[in-house]
Formats: sequence, structure tokens, C-alpha cells
Amino acid sequence: MKRILAILLFAGSLSGETFDHYLKRFDYNERTEMKIKSLEAVELYKMGEVEFVDIRFKEEQAIWSFPFMKMIPLNELPDRLNELDKNKTIVTVCPHYDRAEMARIFLTLKGFKSRYLTDGLIGLAGYLRGDEAKEFIEEMKKR
Repeated sequence: MKRILAILLFAGSLSGETFDHYLKRFDYNERTEMKIKSLEAVELYKMGEVEFVDIRFKEEQAIWSFPFMKMIPLNELPDRLNELDKNKTIVTVCPHYDRAEMARIFLTLKGFKSRYLTDGLIGLAGYLRGDEAKEFIEEMKKR
């Protein structure tokens, strides 16, 4: 945990907002806005309002992935910010949500609007199955 805090403090010191400032302005609204569940995230993706970023390690991504997500491992994120669309909300994802939350804080400190998927990739996979998967793919083909 100390290492995570040190990383976040360092990341904040490189941007316009420090981690200290972020913590001081943190409130119930921010706590609500930092999270998103699969159902809402998928609907916003369909409307073109969010960009999913899978921040797992490359080896994890090679085993299974979602073709509609941008794959940027957490340890590459600082060098690949230019690949993200600042006009969209960035939804960070990993199997559960621990690394996704780290990525979300980093992106927030860098000026991005970002949220993390609370039910993680495992929850998203559970949501996008059967009829939901079929409907999602059909909608994406229309784009």
C-alpha cells in the first residue's frame, strides 16, 4: 500500500493537480462519480461517450480480451496518454477493480474524466453473454 501511495503522490506531482489537492476536494459526489457498473458503461459506450481501457498486463490480455477495448497495461499508461480521447470518459478495467482504480486516479490527476468498472472484467463478461453479447455486437457493427 505504501508503494501505491508513493506512485500516486509522484503521479500527482507531475500534473496540474496534486494528490493532496485531490484528496482535499474528495467528497461523496466524487466517490459516486469515480465508479461505474457494466450496464451503465456499456450503454455509454454504445452512445460513444466512453472509451474502455484494459490496464492488465500484456500476458493477461493475451489470454482473453475484449475487442472493443484499448489495451494499455498499467505500467505503460504514463507513456501512452496520447492514445486516449480527452473528449470521452475513460473507463479503466481489470479483472476486479484494484488496478483499475489506480489507473483512474492517475488519469484524473492528469486531467482526464475517468471512472473505474466496479464489477471488473469478470462482471462485464458475465453481463455481455448470450443475448446481451449478440445485441452488443450487432449494435457495434452498425457504427
